[in-house]
Amino acid sequence: MLSTMRSGVRRHSALLLFILGAALLTPLSQAQQLQTKFGCNMTRDEDGEKVIYGDTGEFKLDGERIEALRWESALYRPTHGFECSIDTSDDPQAEVEQDGDKSNWRITLKDPVAARHQRGYDFYNHGMNCSIRLQRDGDKLHVIPSCPALCGSRGNFTELSVDLKTGECSYK
Repeated sequence: MLSTMRSGVRRHSALLLFILGAALLTPLSQAQQLQTKFGCNMTRDEDGEKVIYGDTGEFKLDGERIEALRWESALYRPTHGFECSIDTSDDPQAEVEQDGDKSNWRITLKDPVAARHQRGYDFYNHGMNCSIRLQRDGDKLHVIPSCPALCGSRGNFTELSVDLKTGECSYK
């Protein structure tokens, strides 16, 4: 009878530890989710020339799993425009890092050279790297690109911040 009681206590202890572990992991996994869509533009004067920035995108991440990724970043001058773009067809991968109550992601490409060639960018070789850092700070998402591989004649995407509640964004 004593051995039956011990066995029951062990089972209940194991079940309690499992439930407690699951409860502790739930907030962490929820904190590592990101879902936002944004669209923004801005006109400013640079060296006496009117320049228009325009960006639209969607990021939907669940931990390291990328459910949706799309970002078009354009810069227009009076006589010409430049564009950078990335989406799920570029074979992106995500790493997630928890920094206290902040979630940060780093998106890279499995093969940046293949993604660049797939887009037909065979001129203006700015580099073959691609890394986009997403840093969530409360209701703000800071998007910090270093991705010349997916830009035609432009050097990089535009750095910006997105208000996660409204989808409005601002440029750096």
